[in-house]
Amino acid sequence: MEFFIQQVVAGLTSGAIYACVALGLVMIFVSTDHINFAQGEMAMFATYIAWALIDAGVPYWIAFGSTILIAFVGGLLIQRFILKPLENAPVLALVVCFIALLSIFNAMAGMIWSYTIKPFPSPFPALDLTGHGLVNVRQLGVVGVTLIMLGILTVFFRYTTLGLAMRAAAQNASSARLMGVRVSWMLALGWGLAAAIGATAGMLVAPLVFLDPNMMTGILVYGFAAALVGGIANPAGAVLGGFIVGVLENLVGSYVIGNELKLTFALAMVVGVLLFKPAGLFGRVIVKRV
Repeated sequence: MEFFIQQVVAGLTSGAIYACVALGLVMIFVSTDHINFAQGEMAMFATYIAWALIDAGVPYWIAFGSTILIAFVGGLLIQRFILKPLENAPVLALVVCFIALLSIFNAMAGMIWSYTIKPFPSPFPALDLTGHGLVNVRQLGVVGVTLIMLGILTVFFRYTTLGLAMRAAAQNASSARLMGVRVSWMLALGWGLAAAIGATAGMLVAPLVFLDPNMMTGILVYGFAAALVGGIANPAGAVLGGFIVGVLENLVGSYVIGNELKLTFALAMVVGVLLFKPAGLFGRVIVKRV
């Protein structure tokens, strides 16, 4: 029973990180109707920026906040200067662009910081709270940061003018333009927020897996699975999906298939959701008139 509880708690910790990645994917999807395949590499690159600031002597939380701000500006600039000219391009052109961004960020990180694995500090101590190794402060900190971020996004999109404008631009761009909403800038803000959320995920996962240019490759698959399970257009559903994927992959890996095949299980979940419930467990089917 104790081992089972440990696996569930560890799964919730992993799920919190998957939820952060899923939130970034959802932000891009609701803004543009596309999946950003470079989300993981953008998060990794931002984490390297945080590492460089901390290595230069900047206090952790100042580096944390600065990295989120830098990532936000970077995401905004990517949309304005790289993706805006492709707004009316075929879907395949956008997919190629996203894959190109993935390769560019990976290569740039390796060129600037090398491919040597680096340790990344955590602001939360690995202090055991139960005396049996079941729950520690670091695990609660990761989950807490994810829930705080979800709360901030919920308040932003429901109760602020800018958030409502972004939702209007995503749901019906033509009507939003008639109401005076600058749709193109709303898309840029969506990319900025997605990049900032991704940077948070990268800084949460780096202390657990160590920092290297390929650290987000598997995490992105889990984040994609979380977004699909919860609902690719539902931020709260994506967070719940992250926790579900984290717990299930830990339990299945420990009791059924072994840890070596956990990534395969995530891919199987993606295929299963696409086959039987494409809108996700907490999403809803959107019908468009043509």
